[in-house]
Amino acid sequence: MSAITVSGLRKSYGDHVVLDGLDLDVPGGTVFSLLGANGAGKTTTVRILSTLINADSGEARVDGHDIRREPDAVRAAIGVTGQFSAVDNLLSGQENLLLMADLHHLPRRTGRQRAAELLEQFDLVEAAGKPASTYSGGMRRRLDLAMTLVGSPRVIFLDEPTTGLDPRSRRGMWQIVRDLVADGVTIFLTTQYLEEADELADRIGVLDHGRLVAEGTAEELKRRIPGGHVRLRFADPVGLDTAMNLLVDASRDNDALALRVPNDGSLHSLKTLIDRLDGRVDVEELSVHTPDLDDVFLALTGPDKVSAR
Repeated sequence: MSAITVSGLRKSYGDHVVLDGLDLDVPGGTVFSLLGANGAGKTTTVRILSTLINADSGEARVDGHDIRREPDAVRAAIGVTGQFSAVDNLLSGQENLLLMADLHHLPRRTGRQRAAELLEQFDLVEAAGKPASTYSGGMRRRLDLAMTLVGSPRVIFLDEPTTGLDPRSRRGMWQIVRDLVADGVTIFLTTQYLEEADELADRIGVLDHGRLVAEGTAEELKRRIPGGHVRLRFADPVGLDTAMNLLVDASRDNDALALRVPNDGSLHSLKTLIDRLDGRVDVEELSVHTPDLDDVFLALTGPDKVSAR
């Protein structure tokens, strides 16, 4: 069942087109990551889907509710953690959570119980009574996400949630996201950290100038970009020469007794390669190398982008 569906979404500011016919389908209980350079339309997409602004045209449903006709139902089903922290620095961690509980109209006892659960879940119990202004960047982001969860949302929009965090804090946030998805929550993630999308996302969309230029799993996207290859290493020069005669498209490294064979890494292409070698030459080592998401991002966005469809 789809948690988010988007069809033909458009948004402009004057002559500047921000979204130009965006289509998306995000299954429930998954992480969908939207990648794009600054100004590509990621934050605008989040703001429209979370009912903060209206689209010029197109349709979208979140948790089964139409964002234009049922905005209150959408807001009741979602949580949003933006680029900039919503934490009140003058309040303690516990007070921030209790404030959110009041805003969600939770009964007083229920609100205090929910705040206590979230402080425990996000490892903030010891800092619960301290002003948020004394928190580290990682603690503030954990508190920010905990505040998002007070209302038990079924869909969460995370707009660049780990910007500015150190690697340890970032990995801590990743584990929190994985735990949420394991509980059935749907995560819509925008990020400029490509490693983050690679680690977390079930599917990734690449946005460029308001258009979705590619979508798929991380591995599917990597296979679309030129540069993938298989490296074959041999025990002796005889094996290297024999394989070179069989694989005319390969390039050789005499010092390493290795060949580099262009290959997209798919099961079919690997089987074809192995069949060509099987019984004719002994391969000591085989390794598959595919482009990473950095290569995908650079190839699909900007003035020198390539077609990935």
